[in-house]
Amino acid sequence: MKMQSMNSSRRRLLLAAGAFGLCAAPAFAQGTYPSKPVKITVAFAPGGGSDLIARLLASKLGDKLGQPVIVENRPGAGGMLGADAVLKQPADGYNLLLAAASYTVNPSVYKQPFDAIKDMTPIAQLARGPFVVAVNPNVPVKTVQELVEFAKKNPGKLSYASAGSGSIVHMVTEYFLDVTGAQITHIPYKGTSPALTDTVGGQTQLIFGTVGSTLPFVKAGKLRAIAVTTPARLPALPDVPTVAESGYPAYQVTNWHGIIAPKGLPRDIQLKLNKAIQEAMFDPKMETTLGDDGLVPAKGTPEDFGTLMASEVARWGAVAKKRNVRAD
Repeated sequence: MKMQSMNSSRRRLLLAAGAFGLCAAPAFAQGTYPSKPVKITVAFAPGGGSDLIARLLASKLGDKLGQPVIVENRPGAGGMLGADAVLKQPADGYNLLLAAASYTVNPSVYKQPFDAIKDMTPIAQLARGPFVVAVNPNVPVKTVQELVEFAKKNPGKLSYASAGSGSIVHMVTEYFLDVTGAQITHIPYKGTSPALTDTVGGQTQLIFGTVGSTLPFVKAGKLRAIAVTTPARLPALPDVPTVAESGYPAYQVTNWHGIIAPKGLPRDIQLKLNKAIQEAMFDPKMETTLGDDGLVPAKGTPEDFGTLMASEVARWGAVAKKRNVRAD
C-alpha cells in the first residue's frame, strides 16, 4: 500500500514537472531571441530619408537586442521589390522591413505579389512628420488660400513636381487638389532631387516635400513654405501654418516610417521588438537627430501601427481611384 502511494506521488510529480516545462517553454524561447544578427531591409536607395532612419535605428537597436542589426538596401518599384523580398522570408524576427508611408500607397498603384496588410506583421511605428507645401518664390502667393485662388483664376498656369507617378508625393498632392478644388498640372520626375531642383529653378511651381529635403531650400530663400500637412505646426517652421489651419480641416497627412515583419511572427518576438524599438527611438540623442529632420519618434503598440497602416491603405486607395493616380 505504501509502495502504491509512493508510485502515485512520483507520477504526480513527473506530470507536474512536465506541465511546468510546457508552460515555461515560450518564456525560454523569448529569452533566446535574437541569437544572431537581425537584418532591416530598406526598399529604397542609400542616402534618402528612409535609409537614414533605418541606420539611426540600427545603431541603437543592436545595443537593446544584444546582437548586430544590419541595414540592407533593396530599391525598386517604389519600394515594392524590397517589401516582396522580406515578406517571403521566414517569420522568425531576423528579417525586418522598414516600411515608409509609400508602402500604403503602393497597393492602389501597383499590382503587387503580396497583400500589404494580410501578409505582414506590424511591429512598431518609428517616427512621423509633415510634408512641407512649398512654392517657388516667384509665385505670387504666401498662403494656401492664395495658392488655391491663384490656381482657380489661372487654370493651367501652375504645375507641381513629384518624385514620379504613383509616388507618395504624387498621391498627397492629388489629395490636396481634391480637397481644395484647385487645378494644378502634375510633372513627374525620377526622384525627389530633380523634382526639387526644377521647383527651385522655376520649371515647376509647387512641391510637397519632406522636411529633410525641403527645409534647407526654404531657409536659403529658394523656396517659400506656405503650409505643413500635419495637424500640428513644425517646430522648425513655427510661423508656417498647417493646411488644416489654412481653411481645409479635412486635409491632414503624416509622413511616417515603421518596422514590419512577415506574417506569422511569434507574439513574444513581436512584443520584444516593439519594446526595444521604442526604447531606441526615444533615446535623447535620437530625438535630437530626428528633430533636425522635422521628425518625432512615435509611440504605440503593434496593433496601433497595424490599424494606422490599414486605414492608410484604404484612404490612398480611394484617392487613387477618384483622381486616377497610376504608377509609371
